[in-house]
Amino acid sequence: MASSQEQSATWESALGRVRLPLSVEIDGRGTVTIPAISPDDLGSPGFKQSHGCRYALMSGAMANGIASVDLVRSMVRAGFVGAFGAAGLGLPEVVKAVDQLHHDLGDAPGWGVNLIHNPSEPALEWAIADTLVQTGVKLVEASAYLNISPAIVYYRARGLRRDPATGAIVTGHRVIGKVSRVEVAKRFLAPPPQSMLADLVRDGHITAQQAELASQLPLADDLTAEADSGGHTDNQPAVVLFPTMIALRDHLSKEFPAVAKVRVGAAGGISTPHAVAGALTMGADYVVTGSINQACLESGSSDIVRKMLAETRQAEVTMAPAADMFEMGVKVQVLKRGTLFAMRAHKLYELYRAYDSLESLPEKERLNLENTVFKKPIDQVWTETAEFFKHRDPEQLERAAKDSKYRMALVFRWYLGQSSRWANRGVPDRTMDYQVWCGPAMAAFNDWARGSFLDDPAQRTAPLVNLNLLYAASVLLRARVGQLQGLILPPGVPNPRPKTSNELDSLLSEAQSQPRIASKQQAASALG
Repeated sequence: MASSQEQSATWESALGRVRLPLSVEIDGRGTVTIPAISPDDLGSPGFKQSHGCRYALMSGAMANGIASVDLVRSMVRAGFVGAFGAAGLGLPEVVKAVDQLHHDLGDAPGWGVNLIHNPSEPALEWAIADTLVQTGVKLVEASAYLNISPAIVYYRARGLRRDPATGAIVTGHRVIGKVSRVEVAKRFLAPPPQSMLADLVRDGHITAQQAELASQLPLADDLTAEADSGGHTDNQPAVVLFPTMIALRDHLSKEFPAVAKVRVGAAGGISTPHAVAGALTMGADYVVTGSINQACLESGSSDIVRKMLAETRQAEVTMAPAADMFEMGVKVQVLKRGTLFAMRAHKLYELYRAYDSLESLPEKERLNLENTVFKKPIDQVWTETAEFFKHRDPEQLERAAKDSKYRMALVFRWYLGQSSRWANRGVPDRTMDYQVWCGPAMAAFNDWARGSFLDDPAQRTAPLVNLNLLYAASVLLRARVGQLQGLILPPGVPNPRPKTSNELDSLLSEAQSQPRIASKQQAASALG
């Protein structure tokens, strides 16, 4: 009789050969068949075909270039989809990144750029969208939208044409809409507003034919249901949000059949094999990872932040005011451990709510801001802020000259914006002010990786981390198929652990030999 440890090892080895089917004969049950399920089998074939990728997994666009050119390039070359984090960057920085991606990846369909809703700077949102159109970017991840803007409609419509041979609509600009609310999802699942299309035609931004074609399609090709995540989030639980989005898509397709083709993916909390397997079991066409990529070597963050993220545990994240939607009270999820950013950002928002101008701040509060938060006189902060917007968006200065409360908001947003840049650059004397976007998924990944080579942040490369998640999810799904047929596995099996690149190459190669546990005697022994 095999020992319990030997039984577990046998099953782990058998389930881990994900490219080979497994048959087990069990007395009284007949034959249990476990099909081959490998990482490239997972998710929607349509998603993989549309985006030219091998795996139905995307690295999401973390702002301020955290989802860097290096990260996007490494993910796309490894067979994934990657989106550059353009949010929070100025136009010259976005142009530079797009030029580099075009140089490195050419017309490969698996890369895109983030287009974030920016109600406080609509001119910048439009400028980014126009840049993406003019430079031939074929994919955007549209995020943080509260309502549909002319910029995203312009990008979508400008890529539409009819195939002269078949008459079919060709979608030259693909849109992945990232949403966490039903009312926003409805807008991405519907055609753009007719009034907005008419305005774009009138102003010469799109043709009448493009407007007509846009009215026949949903705004998005793919809809990402974003659950509890780092950065902008509504903290929705995935098991509630994702089925809601599926049901919404299916309901709307009854009146607008084109909606049925929209693929729905899952994001937020996608950081462990169980999370990936769970999302796919719920019906996700693809999954999107975020926080875990920020801790990888290719991200645009700093080594000190990568170390902070690799040490993150449960309950070490919190919500804080967002820089881009500060006045609206919108919040982002950030790392709490090792930084005072969240507490200081909340204080700024409290002062904004309580006072009408910088001049009306009590002397005590003003000194505290200058000595503790800003670490420089408020007048100097305003000078730097004015110089920034002079080049980025002069309309902000015109508004601030007329509205003293808005001027105060811009000064407070200086701190919120700089705090992320200090973290990305690893500024040593600003560690306590680091704004690090992070969700509880980071802690879950660390728990899974603990004791393995991925425990070390210096070993975390984005393609290896993400392929490990897909591989281990394949193992879990194979086990679940067997269990649904009545197969009883030893306690703790399967327990897929992180694999090195060489180990994954071996396991995912076609030339394998499956450990045999197919005889009744072996099955009985393995099952105890």
